[in-house]
Amino acid sequence: MKGRIVIIDDDQDMCQMLEASLKRKEYEVDWHTSGRDADSTLREKEYDVVLTDLQMPGEDGLELCHRLVRNRPDIPVVVMTAFGSMESAIAALRAGAYDFINKPLDIDTLPLLLERAINHRQLLERIRVLSQTVKDREGPDGLIGESSVMQRVFELIRRVAILDSSVLLMGESGTGKELVARALHRNSPRREKPFIPFNCSAIPETLLESELFGHRKGSFTDARTDRDGLFIQANGGTLLLDEIGDLPLSLQPKILRALEEKTVRRIGDNKEIKSDVRIIASTHRDLESMVADGNFREDLFYRLNVIQINLPPLRSRSNDILLLAERFLKEYASITGKDVRKLVETTAQKLLSYPWPGNVRELRNCIEHGVALTRYDTLVPEDLPAKISGYADSRMIILSNDPVELISMDELEQRYIKHVLFAVGGNKTTTANILGFDRKTLYRKLEKYGISPDLQDEE
Repeated sequence: MKGRIVIIDDDQDMCQMLEASLKRKEYEVDWHTSGRDADSTLREKEYDVVLTDLQMPGEDGLELCHRLVRNRPDIPVVVMTAFGSMESAIAALRAGAYDFINKPLDIDTLPLLLERAINHRQLLERIRVLSQTVKDREGPDGLIGESSVMQRVFELIRRVAILDSSVLLMGESGTGKELVARALHRNSPRREKPFIPFNCSAIPETLLESELFGHRKGSFTDARTDRDGLFIQANGGTLLLDEIGDLPLSLQPKILRALEEKTVRRIGDNKEIKSDVRIIASTHRDLESMVADGNFREDLFYRLNVIQINLPPLRSRSNDILLLAERFLKEYASITGKDVRKLVETTAQKLLSYPWPGNVRELRNCIEHGVALTRYDTLVPEDLPAKISGYADSRMIILSNDPVELISMDELEQRYIKHVLFAVGGNKTTTANILGFDRKTLYRKLEKYGISPDLQDEE
């Protein structure tokens, strides 16, 4: 069954004709010859669309439309109007009708219109449910997601948090790796001790060793006092080594030794200091490829990769986009004190069609932008950043009967490699596996087609 339709038309023959036609299209259909007759049915049974004539004796057609929209705002109303009666159609739309269709009806066009109306209702219902049940979809430590991939991540966090093993968080920038690291710490036996995040790419290489291991006074020019490094400051707690893939090769053996010996030596010191920390490392890079290329130590990779948690990009968890948007909407409405209550349907469609290269972080910024700018109690597409409100979905089309549009095999291969690389967030190991290439073949193809592995040229 494609949907439940209720027809209201004073012409019984028209009702029966539409019933027969729509049932052949696998719709469930009821009909009534007046709006008042349909009232009890609409109260007792759920419908996806009301299809009603405007020109009927008794109750005015526009008043009927007003009443249907007022009493059941969740059900889209499609009105049938006499051909050329554009004024009536516009009046019905202003009264809240979803759409209109002219009589005599085009039986081939009607199912397409009904399908759009049903999709409209489903999206509105989804927004309504999400706004009421955001709390029910929360994972550990306030993480949120109803998609199966995120439910697996939540389950893994619950199982891993109580352990003391090293964890490697893999995922694109903006997928929430630090949030997961904090959830692991707060649900662990170390929760009362420090959680210290450290971005390995944010500190110059010359200062990294001092930041991590500390130094003695006078050990170098600016070492005016003794200083404990992060391995000592986090003693008993958790140290997050964010963007571990950016850690210089020269420092990797010292990190490995600290993990294996559970001791560190400050710069300029001749004694070891015990350091009991749990290490969580995170990266957006393909560490396996870096190991194969000699840019990351294999022994350190395996020491960090005791337990791996892969965080999916937002584009692969579309079920969560509106859920997250509702959470951020409530959050920023509260912060700003603005009475912004919900997303309108067209805004939701924009959010669902955009690929979110910046992942959850980009979505959060988008909603913050929208709440800050909106002049209404709802978020409309014009409130979103221009690149999102103006985004037009573009897909690779390879089937065409027009010789002008047909492309060569090289062009087809180039586009598909680029598409897969983008879909997996630039992970070359996964890209090679999907394409059925070995790594050397993939690198050769990337060089041949001039495809940037870091996706900077992705359109």
